[in-house]
Amino acid sequence: MFIGHFAVGFAAKRFAPRTSLALLLAAPMFLDLLWPLFLLLGWEQVRIDPGNTRFTPLDFVHYPWSHSLVMSFFWGIAFALSYYAVTKYRPGTVVIGIGVVSHWALDWITHRPDMPLYPGGRNYGLGLWNSIAATVLVEVGMLVAGVWIYASLTRARDRIGRYGFAGYVLLLVALYGANLFSGAPPSVLAIALSTIALGVVLIPWAWWFDCHRDPATVASP
Repeated sequence: MFIGHFAVGFAAKRFAPRTSLALLLAAPMFLDLLWPLFLLLGWEQVRIDPGNTRFTPLDFVHYPWSHSLVMSFFWGIAFALSYYAVTKYRPGTVVIGIGVVSHWALDWITHRPDMPLYPGGRNYGLGLWNSIAATVLVEVGMLVAGVWIYASLTRARDRIGRYGFAGYVLLLVALYGANLFSGAPPSVLAIALSTIALGVVLIPWAWWFDCHRDPATVASP
């Protein structure tokens, strides 16, 4: 799952309006932000295997430290407590913790049985990725709902808030389409570096345009 995780972050603004959208998006994406680093360190392993599922050419061979259920709780608690130590904002703390763990739940729905409960434990997955149509329907539906919730809760204060937000959503859709039709990646290194690059671009970008949007109850100048 890709844009489905972003959908969770957008929708989370309803429950933690004072928390930056950048952090609300980083939470459900957090396991995927750790994963490429762990690949580069050799702690986890993925294999390029066209046909592994109909939607993705990747075989997630070993990724218990970033993507097991137990470790998702660990990372969620660590992220949430770090946020609380800085902000003392309880709604944001709870939403960030839940957001991190939501990643495992959504991946469990989409992946074949390769999602571990804990390092060394059994793997699970419902295999939504075996149907391209169902995967696209679910993820696009989630993104539309999440973006609508965020847009209904905030108002652009200026051009950055308006067009920065619109451009962000369009980029997510474009990346999703490119991933759907681009075929297998050339190497595991390319997967890791491109995933890191996406995080470096998309998280600060969300912070940028979110800073230029106000709560919908506040009139724009």
